[in-house]
Amino acid sequence: MNLDPYLPLAIVLSSALPGVLIFLLGEDSYRLRTALNMFGALLKIVLVGWMIWGVFHGHVYESRLTLMPGLELVLSADALSVLFVALSTVLWLVTTIYAIGYLEHSPNRSRFFGFFSLCVSATVGIALAGNLMTFVVFYEILTLATYPLVAHRGTPDADHGAKVYLAYTMSGGVLLFVGAVWLQTLVGQLAFTQGGLLGAAPEALHGQFIVIFFLLLAGLGVKAALVPLHGWLPQAMIAPAPVSALLHAVAVVKAGAFGIVRVVYDVYGVEFAHDLGLLTVLGVLAATTIIYGSIKALSQDGLKKRLAYSTVSQVSYIALGASVLGPIATIGGLVHLVHQGIMKITLFFCAGNYAETLGVHRVSEMNGVGRRMPWTTLAFTVGALGMIGIPPVAGFVTKWYLGLGAASAGAYWVIGVLLVSSLLNAAYFLPILYRAWFRPPPEHWPKEPVLSKRLETAPSLLWPPVVTALLAVIAGLLAAAPFSPLEWATLIAEREYGR
Repeated sequence: MNLDPYLPLAIVLSSALPGVLIFLLGEDSYRLRTALNMFGALLKIVLVGWMIWGVFHGHVYESRLTLMPGLELVLSADALSVLFVALSTVLWLVTTIYAIGYLEHSPNRSRFFGFFSLCVSATVGIALAGNLMTFVVFYEILTLATYPLVAHRGTPDADHGAKVYLAYTMSGGVLLFVGAVWLQTLVGQLAFTQGGLLGAAPEALHGQFIVIFFLLLAGLGVKAALVPLHGWLPQAMIAPAPVSALLHAVAVVKAGAFGIVRVVYDVYGVEFAHDLGLLTVLGVLAATTIIYGSIKALSQDGLKKRLAYSTVSQVSYIALGASVLGPIATIGGLVHLVHQGIMKITLFFCAGNYAETLGVHRVSEMNGVGRRMPWTTLAFTVGALGMIGIPPVAGFVTKWYLGLGAASAGAYWVIGVLLVSSLLNAAYFLPILYRAWFRPPPEHWPKEPVLSKRLETAPSLLWPPVVTALLAVIAGLLAAAPFSPLEWATLIAEREYGR
């Protein structure tokens, strides 16, 4: 029996079904809830590994459901979808372990982990969507699944942050839906196609294509936190640390950035988008967001808010790479999809550890924290240096390829954006590291920890950031290795440019 047509659907359901079962559990069902979480995460790892092997060997994986004539839900695997689904799957496993420890004594855990699983299912659905309408469906499911996670604490601040998040993302979803429906009425089925599918359309439609691109970009730009559509992201930082990690590294902002990549390369086609002048607009928006986010991060004393504005800046490197015509810049943007996820999730794990263990929420409270929590602070240091672009951490590889791609395309202004951004990254990260390692600690922390004889905090909180920091270093040191994110991004770029 050929199981290939069922594999994409199985990957989505591997987290959705455990999530539904978790909703039915009582709060005291700790072991069963943990078992379901880990079973779903590990099963997804196995299934995605199977898919990666198959895609590399030429297998075709496609699940298709016809809802009505002209409207199909399609889940399929290509090199680009595999890149995103692999990132989501690996980081979901690590975040699940972290969340189990972080929320050990919190109320409403079954509700949290149920929506947590649905959130990852929606993200994987976005990654595996075979056409634009399927993408829109899972994009909206992601919005609905993440809203309860942002509001999880139930405080007035959490409710406000969640409402702001919902208002932004639902508005963006409407724009995305209108653009997708309008485009489908013009050209029919919008299957994602390497090299794009609009280039051969009549020239009379080009004006409408430009307007539709702006609708799609606005809809996707909300989740990708493009300025001025980024306002929800700092507000959503009221959520627990595992949710912040999920929003910034795995799910929401990556879904928006991934969608921009899909539209540019697999709907319009990068060369056709360039001919319409759309890449210039995208590049200006990305560059503005990169600089603005970095400048805003400088003035934030709240650690998670500083990291939030850092995300606003860093995620736009993906859009910046897509805006430069040429495979080298494309490689830089695509590989940043993975590299930023690994580094940013490390930083948010560490921020959660400081808050949960010592009660430290602000940069001004971090004096000497490296002496009390050396492993957590070492992981934070790796993530911060990677964001600045210092080798051998993965962030250097991203900026190197973006710079090379800009130079080869004659877009030298992009190199200027990268240099200014890196200086600003250093300006808001290095003072944190100086405080953490070189300033004396206070006599008393905001929250006095229960000291462990062996570890600085709970093992389920400590090991996830240590592991992801190690992955960030490995991704930099072994960038040229087979099956590395860089090599996979290179494969995607070659196929998109027909080489």
